[in-house]
Amino acid sequence: MLIPMGFDHPIFSESLRLIESALPEGALEGLSVPERDVVLRLIHSSGDLSLVRGVTFSVQACELGLAALRAQAPVLTDTAMAAAAVAPMARRTFGNVVRSVLDWAPERAPEGGTRAAVGMQEALCAHPGAVVLIGSAPTALELLLEQVRTAQVAAPALVIGMPVGFVGVAESKRHLAASDLAQIRLDGSRGGAGLVGAALNALLRRAWLDQAASA
Repeated sequence: MLIPMGFDHPIFSESLRLIESALPEGALEGLSVPERDVVLRLIHSSGDLSLVRGVTFSVQACELGLAALRAQAPVLTDTAMAAAAVAPMARRTFGNVVRSVLDWAPERAPEGGTRAAVGMQEALCAHPGAVVLIGSAPTALELLLEQVRTAQVAAPALVIGMPVGFVGVAESKRHLAASDLAQIRLDGSRGGAGLVGAALNALLRRAWLDQAASA
């Protein structure tokens, strides 16, 4: 199996080496290989070494995500920006369908709601078992959790929950943490489309490299 160009570009590899050397001793201790990949990619994408202390993985989250990606599970994102961040890597690896939930959303947000939340409900029904990325809309995360809790939709294979901001963000992450969903979470106010995209791209890269190594 061919390794797509750019997976191990010298600048990228050197960046990861420098990040590891800059982290406090033992900062990555206890993390699995894919968990390390995700953390390093998040730091690489943000330039923020403190993110090593903010990322939380549920048990087997990365392994479940890797299996879903290898099985060509669709990827749903809450914004077009996040979809654009992961579509090239998905196309170069397993060919996963990548769509923003806004594809299902009305042109205008309903009163008291958001377009992402409305679109999320339809997207989950259309793509059960998807890998879901939420980097901007805590309302979409809350709706996902409610839909799964009430058994209106199947649980996603993995939720990367990193909405950014101050209104409803920390609460939505706490609700995600209290759920049984497989999840990669960045607590507090930090997050964004770039970070959820970085986390997913790290998993796609790891899944592809592992499959290539075993071929």
